[in-house]
Amino acid sequence: MAMFKRGDRDGRDLASPPKLGEARPIRSRNVSVIGPTLVFKGELSADEDLVIEGDIEGTIAHHKKHLTVGKQGRVKADIHASSVIVEGRLIGDIHSEGVVSLAKGSDVRGNIYCSRIVMEDGARYEGRIDMSQAPVFEVEEDPEDVPGEVEGLKAVEDEKIPA
Repeated sequence: MAMFKRGDRDGRDLASPPKLGEARPIRSRNVSVIGPTLVFKGELSADEDLVIEGDIEGTIAHHKKHLTVGKQGRVKADIHASSVIVEGRLIGDIHSEGVVSLAKGSDVRGNIYCSRIVMEDGARYEGRIDMSQAPVFEVEEDPEDVPGEVEGLKAVEDEKIPA
Protein backbone atom coordinates (compact mmCIF):
# COMPACT_ATOMS: atom_id res chain seq x y z
CA MET A 1 0.00 0.00 0.00
CA ALA A 2 1.57 3.29 -1.12
CA MET A 3 -0.63 5.65 0.78
CA PHE A 4 2.23 7.79 2.14
CA LYS A 5 4.67 7.56 -0.78
CA ARG A 6 5.84 10.93 -2.21
CA GLY A 7 5.85 10.84 -5.96
CA ASP A 8 4.23 12.24 -9.06
CA ARG A 9 1.76 10.70 -11.51
CA ASP A 10 4.31 8.64 -13.45
CA GLY A 11 5.54 6.93 -10.27
CA ARG A 12 8.93 8.67 -9.91
CA ASP A 13 9.98 9.58 -6.42
CA LEU A 14 10.25 13.39 -6.21
CA ALA A 15 12.97 13.25 -3.55
CA SER A 16 15.40 11.23 -5.71
CA PRO A 17 17.79 13.00 -8.10
CA PRO A 18 17.11 12.82 -11.84
CA LYS A 19 18.73 9.96 -13.69
CA LEU A 20 21.42 10.42 -16.33
CA GLY A 21 19.86 11.83 -19.51
CA GLU A 22 16.69 12.88 -17.73
CA ALA A 23 15.71 16.55 -17.97
CA ARG A 24 16.64 18.57 -14.90
CA PRO A 25 14.47 21.41 -13.63
CA ILE A 26 15.67 24.90 -14.63
CA ARG A 27 14.65 26.55 -11.36
CA SER A 28 17.00 24.91 -8.88
CA ARG A 29 17.08 28.20 -6.90
CA ASN A 30 15.60 31.68 -7.23
CA VAL A 31 16.15 32.18 -10.98
CA SER A 32 14.19 34.13 -13.60
CA VAL A 33 14.16 32.82 -17.16
CA ILE A 34 13.55 34.95 -20.24
CA GLY A 35 12.28 32.44 -22.78
CA PRO A 36 13.36 32.11 -26.43
CA THR A 37 10.23 33.80 -27.82
CA LEU A 38 10.52 36.91 -25.63
CA VAL A 39 11.85 40.18 -27.12
CA PHE A 40 12.80 42.96 -24.70
CA LYS A 41 14.13 46.49 -25.36
CA GLY A 42 15.15 48.84 -22.54
CA GLU A 43 16.78 48.62 -19.13
CA LEU A 44 16.55 45.25 -17.42
CA SER A 45 17.27 44.73 -13.73
CA ALA A 46 16.31 42.08 -11.21
CA ASP A 47 17.13 40.98 -7.69
CA GLU A 48 17.59 37.32 -8.58
CA ASP A 49 19.71 35.24 -10.92
CA LEU A 50 18.72 35.50 -14.57
CA VAL A 51 18.88 33.18 -17.59
CA ILE A 52 18.31 34.81 -20.99
CA GLU A 53 17.18 32.62 -23.88
CA GLY A 54 15.40 35.40 -25.82
CA ASP A 55 16.31 38.70 -27.52
CA ILE A 56 17.41 41.58 -25.29
CA GLU A 57 18.49 45.05 -26.40
CA GLY A 58 19.48 47.90 -24.06
CA THR A 59 21.24 47.64 -20.69
CA ILE A 60 21.27 44.91 -18.06
CA ALA A 61 21.93 46.03 -14.47
CA HIS A 62 22.26 42.88 -12.44
CA HIS A 63 24.64 43.87 -9.64
CA LYS A 64 25.38 41.20 -7.01
CA LYS A 65 23.57 38.53 -9.08
CA HIS A 66 24.51 35.92 -11.69
CA LEU A 67 23.55 36.29 -15.34
CA THR A 68 23.54 33.58 -18.01
CA VAL A 69 23.05 34.21 -21.72
CA GLY A 70 21.80 30.79 -22.80
CA LYS A 71 22.52 29.01 -26.09
CA GLN A 72 19.43 30.56 -27.70
CA GLY A 73 20.07 33.98 -26.11
CA ARG A 74 20.77 36.99 -28.34
CA VAL A 75 21.80 40.07 -26.37
CA LYS A 76 22.77 43.52 -27.61
CA ALA A 77 23.45 45.31 -24.33
CA ASP A 78 26.02 46.39 -21.80
CA ILE A 79 25.94 44.03 -18.82
CA HIS A 80 26.71 44.78 -15.16
CA ALA A 81 26.54 41.58 -13.07
CA SER A 82 28.34 39.72 -10.30
CA SER A 83 29.23 36.86 -12.63
CA VAL A 84 28.37 36.23 -16.28
CA ILE A 85 28.16 33.05 -18.34
CA VAL A 86 27.74 33.43 -22.11
CA GLU A 87 26.63 30.44 -24.16
CA GLY A 88 24.86 32.37 -26.95
CA ARG A 89 25.47 35.69 -28.75
CA LEU A 90 26.38 38.98 -27.06
CA ILE A 91 27.24 42.37 -28.50
CA GLY A 92 28.19 44.81 -25.74
CA ASP A 93 30.51 45.32 -22.81
CA ILE A 94 30.56 43.06 -19.75
CA HIS A 95 31.33 44.53 -16.30
CA SER A 96 31.72 41.89 -13.57
CA GLU A 97 33.22 41.83 -10.07
CA GLY A 98 33.63 38.07 -10.39
CA VAL A 99 34.18 35.60 -13.16
CA VAL A 100 33.12 35.87 -16.80
CA SER A 101 32.79 32.53 -18.62
CA LEU A 102 32.57 32.16 -22.40
CA ALA A 103 31.29 28.71 -23.29
CA LYS A 104 32.04 26.66 -26.38
CA GLY A 105 29.92 28.01 -29.25
CA SER A 106 29.43 31.46 -27.71
CA ASP A 107 29.98 34.59 -29.83
CA VAL A 108 30.93 37.75 -27.92
CA ARG A 109 31.81 41.16 -29.37
CA GLY A 110 32.68 43.85 -26.84
CA ASN A 111 35.02 44.66 -24.00
CA ILE A 112 35.19 42.60 -20.82
CA TYR A 113 36.02 44.17 -17.45
CA CYS A 114 36.41 41.50 -14.76
CA SER A 115 38.75 40.00 -12.20
CA ARG A 116 38.69 36.47 -13.70
CA ILE A 117 37.82 35.00 -17.08
CA VAL A 118 37.29 31.49 -18.45
CA MET A 119 37.16 30.82 -22.19
CA GLU A 120 36.37 27.34 -23.44
CA ASP A 121 37.86 26.05 -26.67
CA GLY A 122 35.45 27.02 -29.45
CA ALA A 123 34.29 30.30 -27.89
CA ARG A 124 34.50 33.26 -30.28
CA TYR A 125 35.57 36.64 -28.89
CA GLU A 126 36.38 40.03 -30.35
CA GLY A 127 37.28 42.91 -28.05
CA ARG A 128 39.51 43.95 -25.20
CA ILE A 129 39.85 42.31 -21.78
CA ASP A 130 40.69 44.44 -18.73
CA MET A 131 41.42 42.46 -15.59
CA SER A 132 42.91 45.35 -13.61
CA GLN A 133 39.80 45.59 -11.44
CA ALA A 134 41.04 43.72 -8.41
CA PRO A 135 38.33 42.17 -6.25
CA VAL A 136 37.74 44.02 -2.99
CA PHE A 137 38.56 42.01 0.13
CA GLU A 138 38.00 43.13 3.67
CA VAL A 139 40.69 42.05 6.10
CA GLU A 140 39.99 42.10 9.79
CA GLU A 141 42.95 42.73 12.03
CA ASP A 142 43.57 40.33 14.86
CA PRO A 143 45.14 42.06 17.88
CA GLU A 144 47.21 38.93 18.58
CA ASP A 145 48.87 39.02 15.14
CA VAL A 146 52.43 40.22 15.04
CA PRO A 147 53.22 42.46 12.06
CA GLY A 148 55.43 40.74 9.50
CA GLU A 149 54.74 37.21 10.73
CA VAL A 150 52.51 34.68 9.05
CA GLU A 151 51.61 31.61 11.06
CA GLY A 152 52.95 28.40 9.57
CA LEU A 153 55.40 30.10 7.19
CA LYS A 154 59.05 30.82 7.64
CA ALA A 155 61.48 32.85 5.61
CA VAL A 156 63.71 30.97 3.19
CA GLU A 157 67.11 32.38 2.37
CA ASP A 158 68.31 32.44 -1.22
CA GLU A 159 70.16 29.24 -1.91
CA LYS A 160 72.41 28.58 -4.84
CA ILE A 161 71.33 25.60 -6.85
CA PRO A 162 74.26 23.38 -7.85
CA ALA A 163 74.77 23.20 -11.62
